[in-house]
Amino acid sequence: MTYQMITIVGNVGSDPEIKYLKDGTAVCNFSCAVNKVTGKGDTRREVVTWFKVAIWRDRAETAIQWIKKGTRVLLTGEVSAEAFTDKKSGEPRASLVLNANEFRLLSARDESDSDGSRASHRRPASEQRMIDDADEIPF
Repeated sequence: MTYQMITIVGNVGSDPEIKYLKDGTAVCNFSCAVNKVTGKGDTRREVVTWFKVAIWRDRAETAIQWIKKGTRVLLTGEVSAEAFTDKKSGEPRASLVLNANEFRLLSARDESDSDGSRASHRRPASEQRMIDDADEIPF
Protein backbone atom coordinates (compact mmCIF):
# COMPACT_ATOMS: atom_id res chain seq x y z
CA MET A 1 0.00 0.00 0.00
CA THR A 2 1.23 3.49 -0.78
CA TYR A 3 0.09 6.73 0.77
CA GLN A 4 0.68 10.39 0.05
CA MET A 5 -0.32 13.44 2.07
CA ILE A 6 0.91 17.00 1.87
CA THR A 7 0.25 19.89 4.24
CA ILE A 8 0.58 23.48 3.06
CA VAL A 9 0.01 26.86 4.69
CA GLY A 10 -0.64 29.71 2.33
CA ASN A 11 -2.85 32.56 1.22
CA VAL A 12 -5.86 32.10 -1.03
CA GLY A 13 -5.12 33.85 -4.33
CA SER A 14 -8.60 33.91 -5.83
CA ASP A 15 -12.16 33.80 -4.57
CA PRO A 16 -13.32 30.19 -4.56
CA GLU A 17 -15.83 28.93 -7.11
CA ILE A 18 -18.16 26.02 -6.53
CA LYS A 19 -19.35 23.70 -9.27
CA TYR A 20 -21.54 20.63 -9.28
CA LEU A 21 -20.89 17.51 -11.31
CA LYS A 22 -23.76 15.80 -13.15
CA ASP A 23 -24.24 13.46 -10.19
CA GLY A 24 -24.59 16.45 -7.81
CA THR A 25 -21.09 16.19 -6.30
CA ALA A 26 -19.85 19.63 -5.21
CA VAL A 27 -16.28 20.80 -5.85
CA CYS A 28 -14.82 24.08 -4.61
CA ASN A 29 -11.82 25.39 -6.58
CA PHE A 30 -9.36 28.18 -5.77
CA SER A 31 -5.66 28.97 -5.95
CA CYS A 32 -3.30 29.13 -2.97
CA ALA A 33 0.15 30.73 -2.77
CA VAL A 34 2.83 29.32 -0.47
CA ASN A 35 5.67 31.79 0.17
CA LYS A 36 9.19 30.75 1.14
CA VAL A 37 11.70 33.40 2.18
CA THR A 38 15.43 32.69 2.19
CA GLY A 39 18.40 34.87 3.05
CA LYS A 40 18.58 38.27 4.69
CA GLY A 41 19.22 41.81 3.56
CA ASP A 42 20.51 42.03 -0.02
CA THR A 43 20.39 38.23 -0.40
CA ARG A 44 16.76 37.97 0.69
CA ARG A 45 14.65 36.05 -1.83
CA GLU A 46 11.01 35.13 -1.83
CA VAL A 47 9.84 32.15 -3.84
CA VAL A 48 6.12 31.62 -4.36
CA THR A 49 4.68 28.20 -5.19
CA TRP A 50 1.11 28.20 -6.49
CA PHE A 51 -1.31 25.33 -6.00
CA LYS A 52 -4.68 24.75 -7.63
CA VAL A 53 -6.90 23.51 -4.81
CA ALA A 54 -10.01 21.33 -5.05
CA ILE A 55 -12.19 20.58 -2.03
CA TRP A 56 -14.96 18.04 -2.59
CA ARG A 57 -18.49 17.20 -1.46
CA ASP A 58 -19.86 18.58 1.85
CA ARG A 59 -16.52 20.22 2.64
CA ALA A 60 -16.78 22.14 -0.64
CA GLU A 61 -20.07 23.69 0.45
CA THR A 62 -18.52 24.65 3.80
CA ALA A 63 -15.35 26.03 2.18
CA ILE A 64 -17.25 28.31 -0.20
CA GLN A 65 -18.89 30.00 2.80
CA TRP A 66 -15.68 30.68 4.73
CA ILE A 67 -12.72 30.86 2.35
CA LYS A 68 -12.19 34.12 0.48
CA LYS A 69 -9.33 35.69 -1.47
CA GLY A 70 -6.58 36.60 1.01
CA THR A 71 -7.61 34.07 3.68
CA ARG A 72 -4.66 32.30 5.26
CA VAL A 73 -5.37 28.55 5.27
CA LEU A 74 -3.80 25.25 6.21
CA LEU A 75 -4.69 22.51 3.74
CA THR A 76 -3.93 18.79 3.73
CA GLY A 77 -4.49 16.30 0.96
CA GLU A 78 -2.95 14.62 -2.05
CA VAL A 79 -0.92 16.54 -4.61
CA SER A 80 -0.54 15.81 -8.30
CA ALA A 81 1.00 17.58 -11.28
CA GLU A 82 -0.96 18.68 -14.33
CA ALA A 83 0.85 19.34 -17.62
CA PHE A 84 -0.21 22.20 -19.88
CA THR A 85 1.17 24.44 -22.63
CA ASP A 86 1.79 28.11 -21.81
CA LYS A 87 -0.50 30.13 -24.10
CA LYS A 88 1.97 33.02 -24.53
CA SER A 89 5.26 31.18 -24.98
CA GLY A 90 4.05 27.81 -26.19
CA GLU A 91 6.38 26.19 -23.65
CA PRO A 92 5.34 23.09 -21.71
CA ARG A 93 4.51 23.82 -18.07
CA ALA A 94 3.12 22.02 -15.04
CA SER A 95 0.86 23.09 -12.23
CA LEU A 96 0.43 21.53 -8.80
CA VAL A 97 -3.07 20.38 -7.90
CA LEU A 98 -3.99 19.74 -4.28
CA ASN A 99 -7.08 17.61 -3.66
CA ALA A 100 -7.67 18.77 -0.11
CA ASN A 101 -9.48 16.54 2.33
CA GLU A 102 -9.11 18.89 5.32
CA PHE A 103 -8.73 22.62 5.80
CA ARG A 104 -8.24 25.05 8.66
CA LEU A 105 -8.82 28.79 8.58
CA LEU A 106 -5.77 30.59 9.96
CA SER A 107 -7.11 34.12 9.53
CA ALA A 108 -10.52 35.34 10.57
CA ARG A 109 -13.01 35.81 7.77
CA ASP A 110 -13.27 39.54 8.42
CA GLU A 111 -9.50 39.92 8.04
CA SER A 112 -9.71 38.73 4.44
CA ASP A 113 -12.87 40.47 3.21
CA SER A 114 -11.59 42.68 0.40
CA ASP A 115 -14.64 44.97 0.38
CA GLY A 116 -13.90 46.23 3.90
CA SER A 117 -17.04 44.74 5.36
CA ARG A 118 -16.86 42.86 8.65
CA ALA A 119 -18.12 39.33 9.03
CA SER A 120 -20.94 38.89 11.50
CA HIS A 121 -19.34 35.84 13.11
CA ARG A 122 -15.73 35.46 14.14
CA ARG A 123 -14.41 32.28 15.70
CA PRO A 124 -12.02 32.56 18.67
CA ALA A 125 -8.53 31.19 17.97
CA SER A 126 -9.14 28.47 20.56
CA GLU A 127 -11.88 27.05 18.32
CA GLN A 128 -9.68 26.73 15.25
CA ARG A 129 -9.14 23.09 14.34
CA MET A 130 -9.09 20.79 11.36
CA ILE A 131 -12.42 20.56 9.63
CA ASP A 132 -12.74 16.92 8.67
CA ASP A 133 -16.49 16.48 8.84
CA ALA A 134 -19.12 19.06 7.91
CA ASP A 135 -21.15 18.02 10.98
CA GLU A 136 -18.25 18.92 13.29
CA ILE A 137 -17.84 22.54 12.24
CA PRO A 138 -17.45 24.61 15.43
CA PHE A 139 -19.39 27.66 14.22
